[in-house]
Amino acid sequence: AVHEGQVVSAQELMVLLQPLFAQNSRNLVLFLQDRLSIDDFTYFSESYGNKNPFQNEILQSSPSSLVLPAVDCEATRALLSVLQESGDWKLTNLTNLNISQLEVNASNPNLLVVQLQPLSSDLKEVSTLEAIAENDKIIGRVTMDLQERGIHFSVIYTAVRPSRISRRTDVVAGLRRQLMAAEDEDSLSYPPLNVTTGNDTCILFYASNFTLKANSSVLIDLTNATFLTQNVDISASECSDSNTTLSLKYTNPVTGISSLEIRFLMTNKFYEGSARKWSTVDSVEILQDGEKFAKFNVSSISAPAEYSFHCQLVGTSNLYPARLVPFNDEAKSWDIFISELQIQGFNIINNQFSYASDCTGFFTPGIWMGLVTSLILLWILTYGIHMIMQLTTNSRFDDPKGPALSVPQTE
Repeated sequence: AVHEGQVVSAQELMVLLQPLFAQNSRNLVLFLQDRLSIDDFTYFSESYGNKNPFQNEILQSSPSSLVLPAVDCEATRALLSVLQESGDWKLTNLTNLNISQLEVNASNPNLLVVQLQPLSSDLKEVSTLEAIAENDKIIGRVTMDLQERGIHFSVIYTAVRPSRISRRTDVVAGLRRQLMAAEDEDSLSYPPLNVTTGNDTCILFYASNFTLKANSSVLIDLTNATFLTQNVDISASECSDSNTTLSLKYTNPVTGISSLEIRFLMTNKFYEGSARKWSTVDSVEILQDGEKFAKFNVSSISAPAEYSFHCQLVGTSNLYPARLVPFNDEAKSWDIFISELQIQGFNIINNQFSYASDCTGFFTPGIWMGLVTSLILLWILTYGIHMIMQLTTNSRFDDPKGPALSVPQTE
């Protein structure tokens, strides 16, 4: 029995999956998505009426099924390697999803890994809905083809990280401005990317979402490749006391792009106005297929040299507090979305982020609204007190037993 709110650990997951390893026909299909939560099934099916993206009935048509509300991220992250170690599987990765050319020898155990397309990360729920619907069609095509061939198989549908994270109300207040420098490493969904020179770390880079969009149509989600599977080449990164370059090279990130390199150029300079050194991200460069070069100027990404830099939203949108401004024509065809960016290229101690300088200033719009409202109320109170102090009372009163009081006009 699995209860709501229970997070299945790696050991518990292996116990639950033991029947898959004991059956005679051992064919396993692993559908792996970048992010997914149990609430997505009800949220997207109820919010959009007839546009329910989950049309597959494989769960209802199967003779047995198991739904786990929540699985530990460490368990799902290591699921593929654990499955390979659990038996003599023939591993087949389906990337181009050309099902007709798939060869499955039912006499031997087969492990088919289908990497589903990443969900949209540009803060548009409709795009996420379309991505889930497309992934649901992919699941349907693969399972239907195996059924038509008469192959018995089991299916696992999961993701490497959750799309919705619930926080307890008693700890939310303490986490509002708590950054990675103060958090425990176990509380993170995944560790930051680090670049080392010898035994020392010279660059730390973290983001909860790292997505690019080419020509306003091709979505490239680099979050998993950068931080989870670390299928990224950082050998071209350079470190020094004054200049640092973080180079991220990806091979075949999406169909149509054979190579993609993203560079973050950082400097560490002394500024006389503040009488101290500041580290800044001066530019971001994108090199596609070794030919197309796009450069972005960076605004508002700076921190004292001893600190790291953190910002909730960084990208090409005008609404983001830290913007990437296109420098050349090629850069205008790219859109960049980075959530919860934290980066440090200098003065790293104990291979951990230093205290983070946030891109949000101390005087936020909410603080300004509170100050203006308080000043208006204070002015009204002052004016009222001033008017009350101007009130005067009579200095003489009429006595009913004596003559009538006469007040001359001169008084």
